[in-house]
Amino acid sequence: MREFLPGEDASQLTITTPLLTTGVLDSIATLKLVGFLEQEFSIPIAAHETDAEYLDTIDSIARLVLSKLS
Repeated sequence: MREFLPGEDASQLTITTPLLTTGVLDSIATLKLVGFLEQEFSIPIAAHETDAEYLDTIDSIARLVLSKLS
């Protein structure tokens, strides 16, 4: 958690907390997150899937990963 969201209180995050659009995830953290997801789940994430439509909330991230796994 600290690696991706330095300075954030994990207990304050919900599955719908905006991460990209509020600046919780900056560009470096987003790149790290994408790398982690690709490695952890053995999935490719396209460049267009690194925007707020796909990575803005924990819920949208989970939907992206599940769509890649199915």
